[in-house]
Amino acid sequence: MTLLPTIFALDIGTRSVNGIIVKEKDNNFEIVDIVTKEHSERAMLDGQIHDVLAVSKVITEIKTELESRHGKLAKVCVAAAGRALKTERGLVTMPISGKPIMTKQDVLHFELSAVQQAQINLASNNKEDKSYHYYCVGYSVICYKLDDEEIGNLIDQQGETASVEIIATFLPRVVVESLISALQRSNLEMEALTLEPIAAINVLIPQTMRRLNVALVDIGAGTSDIAITDAGTVVSYGMVPIAGDEITEAISDGYLLDFPLAEKAKRELFTQGTITITDILGFETEVPKHEVIKQISSSIDKLASSIVSEILTLNQHKSPKAVMLVGGGSLTPELPKRIASYLELPDNRVAIRGIDAIQRLILSENIQKGPELVTPIGIGIAAKQMPVQYLSVTVNDKSIRLFDIKKLTVGDCLLSAGIEMNKLYGKPGMASIITLNGQKITLPGNYGLPPTLLKNNEPCSLDDLIQQGDHITIEKGRDGSPARVQIKDIIDQIPTAHITINGQKHKIAARFLKNKQEVNADSFVIDHDSIHCEFPSNIKGLLNFIQNENMHSELLTYSLVINKQETKIPSMSGYITRNGVKVPPTSSFTNNDNIVINFSKSTLTVKDLAELKGIMLSQTIPIQFNHKQILLTKSINEIYKNGTKLNEADILYSGDHIEIESKTVEPFIFQDIFSHIEFNLPDNAHGGYALLRNNEEVSFKDIIEPGDELRIVFQDKNTYV
Repeated sequence: MTLLPTIFALDIGTRSVNGIIVKEKDNNFEIVDIVTKEHSERAMLDGQIHDVLAVSKVITEIKTELESRHGKLAKVCVAAAGRALKTERGLVTMPISGKPIMTKQDVLHFELSAVQQAQINLASNNKEDKSYHYYCVGYSVICYKLDDEEIGNLIDQQGETASVEIIATFLPRVVVESLISALQRSNLEMEALTLEPIAAINVLIPQTMRRLNVALVDIGAGTSDIAITDAGTVVSYGMVPIAGDEITEAISDGYLLDFPLAEKAKRELFTQGTITITDILGFETEVPKHEVIKQISSSIDKLASSIVSEILTLNQHKSPKAVMLVGGGSLTPELPKRIASYLELPDNRVAIRGIDAIQRLILSENIQKGPELVTPIGIGIAAKQMPVQYLSVTVNDKSIRLFDIKKLTVGDCLLSAGIEMNKLYGKPGMASIITLNGQKITLPGNYGLPPTLLKNNEPCSLDDLIQQGDHITIEKGRDGSPARVQIKDIIDQIPTAHITINGQKHKIAARFLKNKQEVNADSFVIDHDSIHCEFPSNIKGLLNFIQNENMHSELLTYSLVINKQETKIPSMSGYITRNGVKVPPTSSFTNNDNIVINFSKSTLTVKDLAELKGIMLSQTIPIQFNHKQILLTKSINEIYKNGTKLNEADILYSGDHIEIESKTVEPFIFQDIFSHIEFNLPDNAHGGYALLRNNEEVSFKDIIEPGDELRIVFQDKNTYV
């Protein structure tokens, strides 16, 4: 007779321990025997063994009883309790301004930094803990943000700041170590290890169904363990510290029952319409099921709402497609219906699943079917089919062991080794602050390099899978060098232009001053440098820029200050044409412009000014005196410069200050001729004289007109002067 392979599995719970014997036959699993014993004292708390001796005592009792019926048991499959898992959020924000676009590896490094932050947050609750005393069994990204706005993914993104928030699940190493210690005290070797949620999911949700978003809830006595599947894997785990005992206590309080009797009454509610209870005073009463449910309704609501709240938190605030309930606490009346209502799911999407839902399972006649046995049976099957093992690897010559709960990556090794993820990238180089044309500019240093990551001396990525014995080497990326920038690097486009001025071609290129010293565009800048870029903005500036002072001065508008008022003389001023069109000196210019300078006249006489301004300098009339033609002239306006009277031929220069003094206009009189002739008395002049105007005698003050004939006649009529 061939002996079938025997699997011995233990489900070590908060209140009790289940021992199960499973035999594998023809690709089916037969449940041969189950032994359940309760802890005599509070030896377990939240899935962690607090009293190794007490727990090992119960394990030994179960082992001894099963050995009496099935022979020697030396190895055992066990599970770490789902309620021992710790869930923590991690948030990391970093500046990314000016950095290259983010790659997949950058984002993964970012996510692992957030996981490590969650580890640190978890460890901070116990000052003696280290963050790497926790195994990360999985994490989910809650959200990415770019510049404080939520975004679908950070790959190929650029901005000012980026952040990622994750929710990660951790298993304390001490849970595994204490479990191993309890087994060793019972002379048992751990054959395989799994997690309770994985065990239940493995037998109820095949791999082909894990692409569906489903929540599995294992409702025990003290805690309700939750696992979420999606996209082909288990994406998150959680736990709420409320379960079946909450309902038992509500029945106990409502009907004055001892706790064991209240527990019995709770179980009967699932199968019977009326239950018989005996309170602590000895009174026996039959109570309809609907009355009991009404009495404990608030406790049922509390359990349902607590479970739903955790499901939504783990599932990124959305309802899953379906919910499976296992464990003894799942038999709570109306619990599936209320969970469905809170999640806004149809009633048939939330169901209790018993061991009859496990495929390829054969039950002995003495094994009762029910949801409370799903996890113990799942442990036996899952621990054999999908055992969780330790992997030993080295990280920077430090040996570490990893709990092989999921596909392990190089990133997991770094977390377990306590490598600080946020310090792996090199720091940016020192920045410089300079002034460009009066405006301060910050020049960032060169970015630090990514870390050098090797697996077995070959380059690798953070998401590369690892195997037993792998050697991981990581070296921090080099820090970036300080900013080393040339002037030409800080100006988008150095301005240049080719301009023709009066037929001569000029190449106009920007000039640079660094700390008031002229330099070229290849000159490097350092912190606190003051840079000035000079390039003309108009034609007037252009002429100054090419240092043609003569050309510029000859372009000045010709003007005089006449009687303290500036007067421009347009006909004397120069002008400019750009591409044949007359423009002012303040006009701009562009590349390949043809500029012609028409220069101003350099000098102007007083006579020219009088003609331009319509100023009469003098009045003139023609007369005859003693038969000779004479022009008499009298000043009307006189021009002075610096107090000196100017003649008509005197030159005036642009900018001269002059005064124009107007005279009173009076008619010419006879005596005015003496300022225009040289008059001498004749030697033979004797006696009186007569002044004649057109042969008529007049006086010196008599008015004369143009063309008049004037004479002076002495007493001797034959003598004329």
